[in-house]
Amino acid sequence: MTDPDAPHDASYERVPVTRSIVVTAGQMPERIDRFITHAVLRATRNKVQSAIDAGAVLVNGRPTKANYRVRPGDEIEITLMKPPPITLVPQNIPLDIVYEDADLLVVNKPAGMVTHPGYGNRDGTLVNAVLGHVGSLPEAAPDLMVEDDDDAGEQEDEGADAEYASSVGDADGSEDDDAEEIGAEGPRPGIVHRLDKETSGLMVVAKNADAQVDLARQFAERTAKREYWAVAWGVLENDEGEIEASLGRDTRDRKRFAVVRRGGKYALTRYRVIERFEFATLVALRLATGRTHQIRVHMAHIGHPLFGDPTYGGRVVVYPGPGGKHRQRVANLLNIIGRQALHARTLGITQPRTREWMEFESELPADMLALIDALR
Repeated sequence: MTDPDAPHDASYERVPVTRSIVVTAGQMPERIDRFITHAVLRATRNKVQSAIDAGAVLVNGRPTKANYRVRPGDEIEITLMKPPPITLVPQNIPLDIVYEDADLLVVNKPAGMVTHPGYGNRDGTLVNAVLGHVGSLPEAAPDLMVEDDDDAGEQEDEGADAEYASSVGDADGSEDDDAEEIGAEGPRPGIVHRLDKETSGLMVVAKNADAQVDLARQFAERTAKREYWAVAWGVLENDEGEIEASLGRDTRDRKRFAVVRRGGKYALTRYRVIERFEFATLVALRLATGRTHQIRVHMAHIGHPLFGDPTYGGRVVVYPGPGGKHRQRVANLLNIIGRQALHARTLGITQPRTREWMEFESELPADMLALIDALR
C-alpha cells in the first residue's frame, strides 16, 4: 500500500509491531482507551479506539472494548503497523543562508518548516533543503546530544514509545505532535539544535562530523549565545527577570508540557522587556537550559502566554478589555499571525576550526512586524 507520508509517492509495506504493557499496582480503574492514550507517546484517543475496534488490542489475551476499565496486573498487547525507516532525500528547497563556510551553515528558518524528517514529515524539512544545497551531511552519533532552543530539550521518550507513536498517534507534522522530537522517529544529520516548526529564526547546521561534535558541545555547555524575541500577552511589570520552574509532560495531555513539582527537569529562562503595549509586551528571552517548549510553558506559567500560541492559551483573549471592540481588535490581531509570536533573533557560536567567535542577528519576520505595528 502507499503511505501519504512517504516522499515522492514511494510505496512500501508496513510491518506489524506488538507492544506489551503490564498495568502496575496502584493503578486506579480507568478506561483502556484513555489509559493507552496516556501511556503511549503521541497516541490519540481516536486512533486507540480504532485499534480496539479492529481487534488490535488484547487484554490478558482477549480482545477488549474501549470502555473496559484496566486493573493492576492486566497484560495489554497492542499490535499495529509500523512504517518503514525514513530515507533522507536532498530537495531543491530555497534557503535563507546567513553565513556559510567549510564547516557550518547558518540559516534563517521560516515558520512552518520542520527541522528534520520524522514520521509525520518525511521530507520538505530543513535537513532536506540543506542536503539539496551541500550534497551530504554528517550522520549524528548515537550519543550526540542535540540541544533544543526555543521550546525543546533532550529526547525524553525514546525506544518503543517513539517508534510506536507513528502508528498509534496522529503524525500530521504539527507542533502539538512533537514532530520535532529526536529519537527513533527520524534521522538528524548535521543537526545540533532545533527550532520548533512554527518558530522562526537562526539555526546552525554542521557540514562535517568534527564540526557537529564541537557545536553540540557548545550548546550543551551553554557557551553558544541564543536570544529570542517574542510578543507575550499582558504587560510585564518588571523590566527584566527570571522564570525558574521544572518542566515535564502534562499528565492530562502528553503532547503538552507543564510546570511540575516532581519528576520534571530543571529549567531557567531569563527575560528583559523591549517594549510595552496596551495589553502585550515585546520581550527578549535567553535560555539557561533547553527543555521542550520551555519559553512557551514558562511564559504561560507566569500568566503571559505567547501571543498566537495555539497550544498554551495564546489564541484567546487572555487580558480582557471593555466591550466588544476589544474582542474584535484581538481577533484582528490574531488574524495577522497564525502561530506563536516567537523568533530566534540572535545566535552566537565559536567557529569549530578557527575558534573565532561569530555572532549573527535576524530581523523579525513580516508577521511579527505586522503584529507589533498593529499593537502600537
